[in-house]
Amino acid sequence: MLDPSFETGAPNWIDLGTPDIDAATGFYGGLFGWELVPGGPETGGYGTYQLRGRTVAGVMTVPTEQGKPAWSVYFRTPDADATARAVEKAGGTAAFPPMEVLDYGRMGGFTDSTGAYFGVWQSGTVTGLGVIMEPGSLLWSELHTPDVPAAAAFFNTVFGWQTQAMDYPGGSYTTVRPAGGSDDSAFGGIVGLGQDPGRTAGPHWLPYFAVDDADATAAAVVRLGGAVTMDPADVAEVGRIAVLADPAGASFAVIKPAPMG
Repeated sequence: MLDPSFETGAPNWIDLGTPDIDAATGFYGGLFGWELVPGGPETGGYGTYQLRGRTVAGVMTVPTEQGKPAWSVYFRTPDADATARAVEKAGGTAAFPPMEVLDYGRMGGFTDSTGAYFGVWQSGTVTGLGVIMEPGSLLWSELHTPDVPAAAAFFNTVFGWQTQAMDYPGGSYTTVRPAGGSDDSAFGGIVGLGQDPGRTAGPHWLPYFAVDDADATAAAVVRLGGAVTMDPADVAEVGRIAVLADPAGASFAVIKPAPMG
């Protein structure tokens, strides 16, 4: 499970790249109740979404000619520059090298050895997201990759992640937890591309947001102009999930967690 202490190697930030922040705000505000705090010139217009006064995500304008609308997941590192060197050593590449973000922290963007984009965040005055594990906030992160063993090996080299493969009828699922973490500290998973129908093509990270009702959320997505790419479905001992897309095409998932115990 995610923890607000944000251990090294665990997700501590997410952001949305979209061609129209106002349109995205209308969608996610209607869906989750998020409110936009616009970014000023000092942040290049990078804003944040707030849920009950706490930061739930970042958002920035990405013109369509510069990239597809997408969610990105960032992982905590104590040293972004050392992580950049580890990425290169493990066969990844830098989309942009580590840079200072005022006094908030230091960030970098990379592509893993199988082609999936991810970011890192070295904390300054901002440790990470202000709310997680609550309805409308980040609960889980999932890597879709053409080569699960290669991706697992890459992130083990970069972050020291521990992985555990679990078989189920028709496939397998690899859970991820920080170095030295217990089973309860798992924060995400790795699956093979095409293993789950309807999901975005190409290597990518998929954030999962907690919800009280996956079916009602899926219906609201359609009402607000988005799309359902995988209908709500029950996953034993996990919960009820759905994979969705906002009106611009950025993919995300939601989950109504199964009762604990």
